[in-house]
Amino acid sequence: MSLTRTFDVGALRCHTLEAGRQLLDGGAMFGVVPKPLWSRRIPADERNRIPLALRCLLVEHPEGLVLIDTGVGNKEDDKFRDMYGIENGGTAGPTQLEDALAEVGFSPDDVAWVINTHLHFDHAGGNTYREPDSDRALLAFPWSTHIVQRGELDFARHTNERTRGSYFSHNFEPVGQAGRWQLVDQAVDVLPGITVRLTPGHVPYHQSVLVADAGDTCLFLADLIPTTAHLPLPWIMGYDVEPLRTLETKRAILAEAAEQGWRLVFEHDPAVFWGRARADGARVVLDEVASVSDGTAGAGAPRAS
Repeated sequence: MSLTRTFDVGALRCHTLEAGRQLLDGGAMFGVVPKPLWSRRIPADERNRIPLALRCLLVEHPEGLVLIDTGVGNKEDDKFRDMYGIENGGTAGPTQLEDALAEVGFSPDDVAWVINTHLHFDHAGGNTYREPDSDRALLAFPWSTHIVQRGELDFARHTNERTRGSYFSHNFEPVGQAGRWQLVDQAVDVLPGITVRLTPGHVPYHQSVLVADAGDTCLFLADLIPTTAHLPLPWIMGYDVEPLRTLETKRAILAEAAEQGWRLVFEHDPAVFWGRARADGARVVLDEVASVSDGTAGAGAPRAS
């Protein structure tokens, strides 16, 4: 099966990259939503875990390749990988992310910019890698400028009992030691046509990434709306540290996306890569849905929230 899907935003060519899969507890993924409701959309295994993609986005930009999020990486032990059901082994490099890059003709050395939506292990773990029989974490994208919200890096460095299970210093401190961070505050145009937007709730300094050109726009949602099942406003992860902020952020972003017809790219949906937002009364639905079943952006029936 192909590890990539390609679409264009104006003159900017974009590729979704499948960086592997993980399994997370369904109850944690849907918070207060009862299991009889969420399990209709994503069934759980015998350990109550649901399958989730580790999807990144690569943008071919005139100023260099831009990679948004980097998956889990290869540094965690077997117990961790079993607990989270991680499958991301690669042949072109340490992980499947390198295989996906190779499928579209690139290598990690070609990436000029890495944007981390936040620094949780399943979004920034691939920033670094570990050679066999070594304890040293090396930069996976050694020539890249890495971009994250300044507040998120500080938040990751000062964990508590609630947050420390998601932040591992070997995923982000080597970037600072190499002098490769570009820290930003709030909304910033990273490059012409690529903007980071502060979308708080999951964590206080979570950012989503807008790609826009020639009147078209896509939004890489990251953990603001991790799967299509999370489109309804109250369907919010138990992992979110500020769920009421997530609610208001989703309300604003979905209204803007539906009004302007943005393509929404889902980082964790196991079956849907993207869909174009449209208002349907009080709901947001998806048209032009690209899914695993068809492999292309089709014009089938809209997917409802």
